[in-house]
Amino acid sequence: MSNDIAYPVFQSPDPALALSMARRLLELGRCEYTRVSLYAEFRSVDEVRQGAKGLPEGWFRGQEKYGEFDDRVPFEDRPGWLVGVRGPGLPTDPTAYEGRLPVDYELLNQAVDSVEDAFTAAIGPSVGEINWQDLCWPDAPEAGFRGESKHAEVTLLLNTGTRDYHCNEPADDHTVLVHVRSVDVDGRQMREPYAHWLARQVGLTVIGPGQRC
Repeated sequence: MSNDIAYPVFQSPDPALALSMARRLLELGRCEYTRVSLYAEFRSVDEVRQGAKGLPEGWFRGQEKYGEFDDRVPFEDRPGWLVGVRGPGLPTDPTAYEGRLPVDYELLNQAVDSVEDAFTAAIGPSVGEINWQDLCWPDAPEAGFRGESKHAEVTLLLNTGTRDYHCNEPADDHTVLVHVRSVDVDGRQMREPYAHWLARQVGLTVIGPGQRC
């Protein structure tokens, strides 16, 4: 488990607005090393096809059926799309998805502003996540905090109405989270005020408890 803790700072039913708020926070800590990664879970054949059309460069992976393969079956002898294929490599026959849903999607370590708009447009009703990592949060001397980079991230959870970072149940809302280092002293998060300070710098407010990532 990482030593990050993420605080929700914005929630909206409008994905474009949520993305713009995430970018506002991102710019506070963006540096030359900042990268972005995408994740999604497509729960129907129609969602998979929509995702593959708008996001062909990512990796799609179907589910293995329980007990279908044992450790003696090498990856190369399993259906390719259960290991991971690009969008064009997905099955076209709808029956191929029986027992294979949900289909997971990921695209890692991309240049900032290269994939976020396409992902937000293509995600549809599916649960998705945009994570910007390797940021550099600034010092907050008036609040008594030094900046940090190891634990500095911004996440946009798409179609996840809960403020729980680990919940992936579909909903109509989209949530922006700011990550800081977790420092737990007797059950109290000592760097929570820093998360509040970061949010205020871009006109946002922490709206719920922190969630360990």
